[in-house]
Amino acid sequence: MTSSLNEAIKNTRKERDRYLADLKEFLRIPSVSSDRSHDADVVEAAHWVSQRLIELGAKDVQVYKTGKHPIVYGELTGAPAAGRVDPLPTVLIYGHYDVQRPDPIEEWLSPAFDPVVRGEELFARGSVDNKGPIVAAFAAIDSMAKAGSLLVNIKFMIEGEEEVGSPSLPGFLTAHGAMLSADISLNGDSGMAAVDTPTVTYALRGSIGAGLTIKGPSVDLHSGLFGGVIHNPIHVLAELIAGMHDEQGRVTLPGFYDDVLPLDDDERAVLAELPRDEEFTKMIAGVPELWGEPEYTPVERTGARPTLDVLMIQGGAQKTAIPSAARASISMRLVPDQSPQKAFEQLHSYIEKNAPPTVTWELSQYDGAKPSIVDRNSPWLVAMSNALESTWGARPVYDRLGGSIPAVTMLYETLGIESVLIGVYRPGDNLHAPNEKLHLPTWERMIETIIRFLHAI
Repeated sequence: MTSSLNEAIKNTRKERDRYLADLKEFLRIPSVSSDRSHDADVVEAAHWVSQRLIELGAKDVQVYKTGKHPIVYGELTGAPAAGRVDPLPTVLIYGHYDVQRPDPIEEWLSPAFDPVVRGEELFARGSVDNKGPIVAAFAAIDSMAKAGSLLVNIKFMIEGEEEVGSPSLPGFLTAHGAMLSADISLNGDSGMAAVDTPTVTYALRGSIGAGLTIKGPSVDLHSGLFGGVIHNPIHVLAELIAGMHDEQGRVTLPGFYDDVLPLDDDERAVLAELPRDEEFTKMIAGVPELWGEPEYTPVERTGARPTLDVLMIQGGAQKTAIPSAARASISMRLVPDQSPQKAFEQLHSYIEKNAPPTVTWELSQYDGAKPSIVDRNSPWLVAMSNALESTWGARPVYDRLGGSIPAVTMLYETLGIESVLIGVYRPGDNLHAPNEKLHLPTWERMIETIIRFLHAI
């Protein structure tokens, strides 16, 4: 078994240029799921994935239509090791071929969908999120198959809606549960705690979004004629937003922290090993000082504590008039065991209690995702930890990712499948921003890590 493992890893190094060429080809497809003008590109990306699965030897490859963007499925049957009689484990490999918009385009050093290598880094939209990890998984399995060492069953589910909240995925999971059954899901949509720090992600924050509109007069009114008697919607909105946190950065929505799973001393010690202290966080963010709950470290605040942020405020114009309305977009990041629906209701209660009678208001709900957490001592996480340590030559850290991956919770709640999360994104790799970049040596280590993980299980 060791010889076949070594042969598979040797294959990845021999085929590096071919795998990189595949990734560049994939990155040239502008599969922006949030922009209807790119619908044809999204379909092209789905068919690119299906063709690669066929080339890997996958069976039952199909591009499933959904209400929005396709989901690609395929499966490979592993060959049991000599003398093995019990069933092979089945791994469901998840990824998403859709990408974020490249805006603002003028800030890119090179075109977003024309991948360019500068030094050890590959610049392109989707390079780390999530096309790089998808091709890494394909490369690992290709190398194992060529070495005759594919000792597990593999199922692939690659979707095209993760960047818009995966709205078609719940229905797909329900409709195809038997087909998708697996022992574990391998998800490469995570990241690394720091440069050269192998990382296992064991928890994700959930999310819920809301749009708040404050309505005042029926039309914009001259500020000279009506100033002093009409309550300005922008002022009301600003006061409501200001009241959503106290002086210590705690969210003031009624009951907001009631269901938060507390951190015990053991978990705080694990998170303290992460190389993201206050100085590091200030440097990465480019700010003079940090803000937030002082009794928690920056790592705890960004992964294990819930938050509320206003992402956009809109209202008024460059004229001497009181606006008729003002709007804000609000995002809440949630942790176990908070409920997105309950958090939205808490926001509604806060507005209802604090909005003055001089205005009317509307609160709309956006798609949300539930938080998730996996036992750090799970055999699957232990296997991944060992694989990372063998590849990197360093003991990995365990991280709670502040972002959300809707598929993780959906797979667990619908099919009972937990996820092992790794990724290639490092702080400073410009995720969702101009000049997104993939560190190629890290990408190559991800390929080797996947091979070691699949061998280990």
